[in-house]
Amino acid sequence: MAHTLIIGAGTAGCVLAARLSEDPGHTVRVVEAGSHWASADDFPPELADSADLPLGDQAAWLWRYSVALTPDRPGTIVRGRGIGGSGSVNGSYFIRAAARDFAAWSGEVGTRSWDFESVLPYFRALENDHDYGDHPGHGRAGPVPVRRTRTPTPLVEEFGAACRELGFGEVADWNALPGGPESGVGPVPCTVGPPDGSGRRHRIGPAHSYLLPALSRPNLTVQGETLVTRLRFRAGRVVGADCLHSGEPETIPADRVVLCAGAIESAALLLRSGIGPAAESTALGIPVVVDAPVGRWLTDHPEIGIDYRHPAPAGRSVPLEYVLEFDDIEIRPYTVAFTPGVYRMGVTLMRPTSSGSIALSAADPLAAPRIEHGYLGTGIDRTRLRNAVELTGQLFGVMAAEPVGSAGPVSDRWLYDRLGTSQHLAGTCRMGRADDPRAVVDERFRVHGVDGLSVVDLSVVPVPLSRGPQATVVLLAERATAELR
Repeated sequence: MAHTLIIGAGTAGCVLAARLSEDPGHTVRVVEAGSHWASADDFPPELADSADLPLGDQAAWLWRYSVALTPDRPGTIVRGRGIGGSGSVNGSYFIRAAARDFAAWSGEVGTRSWDFESVLPYFRALENDHDYGDHPGHGRAGPVPVRRTRTPTPLVEEFGAACRELGFGEVADWNALPGGPESGVGPVPCTVGPPDGSGRRHRIGPAHSYLLPALSRPNLTVQGETLVTRLRFRAGRVVGADCLHSGEPETIPADRVVLCAGAIESAALLLRSGIGPAAESTALGIPVVVDAPVGRWLTDHPEIGIDYRHPAPAGRSVPLEYVLEFDDIEIRPYTVAFTPGVYRMGVTLMRPTSSGSIALSAADPLAAPRIEHGYLGTGIDRTRLRNAVELTGQLFGVMAAEPVGSAGPVSDRWLYDRLGTSQHLAGTCRMGRADDPRAVVDERFRVHGVDGLSVVDLSVVPVPLSRGPQATVVLLAERATAELR
């Protein structure tokens, strides 16, 4: 019997598998719905270059979901499928959540255990910062390499100059103490390798930094092409999972189960297993195990995409070299051309007051869940984005950039027409106290109402994060290791 069964080999699953299996007496088994690439050479070559976002329509390493960004605006999102999860296909952005995010997080769980001072030792231990590793609050000995662009592409250089001309300060290190600068413009720390002979930087995701070096351990087993259909329980305790392994049924017993499948699939698996809103479970013919608010609170970062033309020559670099932060807004000058000859500026609301939900459409594990983002549902969210778009127009003027399409007044309709998502889904298995009607797990990742079951991924985060989530996911798994050893 596996001591610990980890469901999902994305960022959190890779970290947990590597850390827990450091103890030779702790047997760890990981199951992943996508492919198991057992060495760096096995990874698809399309995932190697950090300058590419390998998100094509036919890519086999992605989950695809239809979503409702608003009740009348559909969309499509993708998540990583395969060893490393979204960390194997993302833009390599690695900015820590800000200190005020962790203060709010601690407030939600009712203790100081999640404030910035409590999580800082984990951030220091996980990183190998090649630029600021010797500075206070940083580390050089961890498995995660962090590097920043030294010479930005001409477009990004002009963006930074425009921000400074409009009065924003220069930020050298977004991960600096005390808990990250509140505003400014500066280079994005990224999980990439040094330039190779052609100047290319390899994406170094959690599979490369954590899981692959651990695969030779005899107490660690990783199994790909395995979709977990439901969890098994006995007398109020999880005892294993039913799976489809390469399409064939399989039951895996376990002393303990940790869900690391992400904000969509972790929530969907709990719901299929009878841990969720009782009325919804009953309506789908699913026996109720625990009446819990799984899926009732989904948060993400709504993003307005503004296409523009600019004479700066295109350059190959990480998708985001610099960002501008102010007033809960992040403005992103993408270096990747989503349309030939056209650049995109992402104007993103990092602490939305609107939220959405995830629910099952059927008990069938192959049926896609219903995902409703609930974007722009409050006037304050719309106002903040309108103001940010207007500031972006000022940046365009300084940069001599030419917006593509209508440049009319920034109305609500204008926002809805350009509305997209950052694909940073969180909160569907929210962390909180046992008496919190919104909470699914406690501050130690344990699912309320059932023994032996934990959730360790972005689904547990109880507040919107003001920075992209990758660094926080690694932190979560490092923190959970101490609870699960």
